[in-house]
Amino acid sequence: MPDMTRYKTALFCSGLLLLLLACNLTSSPEPPTILPRATATPPPTISYATLSPEELPPEAATTAPQFPQADATLLNLMNQIQTDRLMYHIDTLQNFRTRHVNSHQNLPDQGIGAAYNYIMGQFEEISAASQQRLVTFHHPFEITWAGVKSEQKNIIAYLPGTEVNAGTILIGAHYDSISLDYEDGSAYAPGANDNASGVAAVIELARVLSARQHRSTIMFVAFAAEEVNRRGSIAFVNDYVQGRGVGVDAMLNLDIIGSYQGANGTVDDRNIRLFSAGPDASSSRRLARIIELIGTRHVSHMTILLQDAIDRENRYGDHMSFSDAGYAAVRFTQALEDFSRQHTDRDTIDGIQGIYLTNATRTILAVVTALADGPRPPTDMALRDAGSGQRTLIWTPVGDAAGYVVALRAPSALTYQAFEIEDGANSLTWDGFLPERWAGVAIAAKDASGLMGPLSPEYPIR
Repeated sequence: MPDMTRYKTALFCSGLLLLLLACNLTSSPEPPTILPRATATPPPTISYATLSPEELPPEAATTAPQFPQADATLLNLMNQIQTDRLMYHIDTLQNFRTRHVNSHQNLPDQGIGAAYNYIMGQFEEISAASQQRLVTFHHPFEITWAGVKSEQKNIIAYLPGTEVNAGTILIGAHYDSISLDYEDGSAYAPGANDNASGVAAVIELARVLSARQHRSTIMFVAFAAEEVNRRGSIAFVNDYVQGRGVGVDAMLNLDIIGSYQGANGTVDDRNIRLFSAGPDASSSRRLARIIELIGTRHVSHMTILLQDAIDRENRYGDHMSFSDAGYAAVRFTQALEDFSRQHTDRDTIDGIQGIYLTNATRTILAVVTALADGPRPPTDMALRDAGSGQRTLIWTPVGDAAGYVVALRAPSALTYQAFEIEDGANSLTWDGFLPERWAGVAIAAKDASGLMGPLSPEYPIR
């Protein structure tokens, strides 16, 4: 456990008493296009909305309330995320001065090598505390950047799942940093928000989630070399995921999640953006829709804003290495950005708001818990004519389901509209299954505590 007294004293002496009240966002443009745009991504035009009571089929118990109370188990899990730990990780990583791929490899207190040792050390401590439930290793790969050849290391830890065919969920964040002089391996590049914030969240998620077993395998990866054209995640996908046939069902990239402040003093402490590769039928966009629905049902402190884009304009992230290879992948990024801090010596811990980072991490924890531990989705859906203008939706029942969430997507909609069935029935007769109104329907099971699992594949309504 870190020495929190020393840490808090250091923060006080450094004038960082406002670290829980102020924060900022950074980003990683693809060199050499490094000048940021001064505009934020606009909010989506279509957001979550439940059906009105008069539109519901008789079997529906109620509309799914926006921001419902989460069950006690999930609330307790989210409350285990500790702000002090998150901030300690960021403070430690920024104090290595730079984490550029061409920075020092062998110094104990500077450079990419020191960052590697710290992150791997954190994973190993968590592994020991979990009685080796968390398995750790690293993935080496070679790159040449700015004429310098080096070996870089992705840092991996994973929790083996308990259920056959429950898949793998990967939570990732890049740990390298860069300055506006992207070839200079010695320039000061503290990278507190970009992306020590994401790495801190990955470490804290590993700590909380490793305390128990999960249906799905959960993998945690700190990627090197993201700032130099995603070299680390591309190598990981090629060498490890595809090379070893690892079935990644969902990749969640945490990149710049520590601030609620934008340019000119703007503030948004209630939202976090979610990016994914289109089109609407892609596996990544489908994953994003599922995550948005999970967040709406189980998270009261933060709203997930689904974006109709793979990333911010002219930007990239490690999720793209996965979606380019055909895996479902998304990126979490804070709602607002202050581009004046990005890749500069101003990207320091005084631009991080601990409360926002904590809420973002808790949101992601709720999503991962639903995907990994919720009931498995129904299968073998079909729509049958029931006469009198009605159609019956039928699906294979789920053994541990106490009810179901029925999610409908309108044509060209980014997100789902949803309602719930409480009695565990595996069919629904309704006059609302109309192709002019809905493009598709998907179903998730929920357990006795109310936790929903992943959605089934979307069934087209024709």
